[in-house]
Amino acid sequence: MDDSNNNGEEKTRGLDFIRQIIKEDLDSGRVSQVVTRFPPEPNGYLHIGHAKAFTLSFSVAEEFGGICRLRYDDTNPEKEDEEFVRGIEEDIRWMGFKWEGEPRHASSYFARFYEWAVELVNAGKAYVDHQSPEEMVENRGTPTKSGLDSPYRNRSVEENLELLEQMRTGVLDEGSCVLRAKIAMDHVNILMRDPTLYRIRKETHHRTGDDWCIYPMYDFAHGFEDAIEGVTHSLCSLEFVNHRPLYDWFLDNVSVPSRPHQYEFARLNLSHTIMSKRYLRKLVEDHHVHGWDDPRMPTLKGMRRRGYPAAAIRKFIDEIGVSKVNSLVDVEFLNFHVREELNRTAHRRMAVINPLKLTITNWPEGKIDIFTAENNPGDTEAGSRDIKFSGELWVEKTDYMDDAPRKWFRMTPGKEVRLKYAYYVTVNEILRDNSGEPEELLCTYDPETRGGDSPDGRKVKGTLHWLSRHDAVNAELRLFDHLITLEDVSKAEEGKEFLDYINPESELINTEAKVEPALASAAAEERFQFMRNGYFVADTVNHIPGAKPVFNRIVGLRDSWAKIAKKG
Repeated sequence: MDDSNNNGEEKTRGLDFIRQIIKEDLDSGRVSQVVTRFPPEPNGYLHIGHAKAFTLSFSVAEEFGGICRLRYDDTNPEKEDEEFVRGIEEDIRWMGFKWEGEPRHASSYFARFYEWAVELVNAGKAYVDHQSPEEMVENRGTPTKSGLDSPYRNRSVEENLELLEQMRTGVLDEGSCVLRAKIAMDHVNILMRDPTLYRIRKETHHRTGDDWCIYPMYDFAHGFEDAIEGVTHSLCSLEFVNHRPLYDWFLDNVSVPSRPHQYEFARLNLSHTIMSKRYLRKLVEDHHVHGWDDPRMPTLKGMRRRGYPAAAIRKFIDEIGVSKVNSLVDVEFLNFHVREELNRTAHRRMAVINPLKLTITNWPEGKIDIFTAENNPGDTEAGSRDIKFSGELWVEKTDYMDDAPRKWFRMTPGKEVRLKYAYYVTVNEILRDNSGEPEELLCTYDPETRGGDSPDGRKVKGTLHWLSRHDAVNAELRLFDHLITLEDVSKAEEGKEFLDYINPESELINTEAKVEPALASAAAEERFQFMRNGYFVADTVNHIPGAKPVFNRIVGLRDSWAKIAKKG
């Protein structure tokens, strides 16, 4: 047996169904070069669901030696904005992709679309309908009941051509009529029951200005855009399965320059996450979040500000794969890949989120000790840094307990613990505030344990982070949780909407935190592991290097004690 052929068969069997289709099309000669496209509407920012879609289109083009184009489906002038155009391009670049040539626009093809509409009218396959929107809905029928023909369905070609021209030139009022395809009002697919092709919209378009006052519907324009651009594989999410007969009908009934084909795959559904652009817009416009780039949002702008690395998002998308079946992916699977990437790349630093004073009573007055700390133990090229140690420190309040259980390996009276890089210390006395809460821990240290080891071989299990009070810097930390408490937003209780499940504690702001002095000058988007507290990033909006340190928690670390405590 030829091993090379066998390996090829194994590789083919490992392809997802989209890549399998593309391979077969290339092998059979149906296509000579793969051409894909990513067609966003410039009416909002991209979210992680869009990232799955464009990652597939860009990746398969690259893998099979083809090209992927960026094309804006800008057929809805009321909601489109150049701000979103710039944001979309920035997000795609951030994710590591590059489109072929200049970005393209559906609006560049408006004249061609109109020519094809005229071609359909001339063929007796389209007509101008003056029914009201309510009448059209009522006469469309239901999935189990055929629709009714419009009373305007059998107008002559000449009358339809004249009316269509009046629509185009603005003679007819907005909402007075539409152009419809003449397919079949008894079609089993309700979308095929004489769908609307053009509607009158006397709105200024962000690219074409007032050149047009009629705009094509998405289903009418989509396939034509692909045909003009020579797209071979038009990749869409599963909700477009029922739209495919429309896609094919339009292409098969006019003289298009090429014949693209549409293929559908399962969209990304993420737990505790809203994926509807309309709902995301509502969150922004009703001020439930601070904007499209709020770190709790699933937009790529929000995830970037949250600190998610693009490489981790791409790895996550690769791992979930491409299928034909919708499913819910646990957001913790995304966080797993974020942690994996950050564990490899983020420098380690010490930060105290809930500060508690610790004073070493036998520390020599005025002494400052210097320790060398690794920036990233997993990266030999990450280097190291010097940190200062004094007898007056900050430690975490949660690292102290008065009456600790047996498996508590942090601070409690009379128990020795290790301070990271430094010495063993023992709590001897607790000073309390008026409410009885610990305010300061008075400790002694063993000077023979410098560097964290004991010369007599005694061992301690607890190793805690700390900061010297003389040089620690105040910082604002923003701690995030799920914005939506419901795991699957499609399963909201009857009578409730997604807004009823907004988590009031999805953002907690801590203005009392302390961080290493070098963190004050961190650059925006610089990521760190705050030892034992999680991964953090310098905020892109509010962090002011050297003046106001602000860090967003990207993801937390797994808390071993929480697991033990939960088990009892």
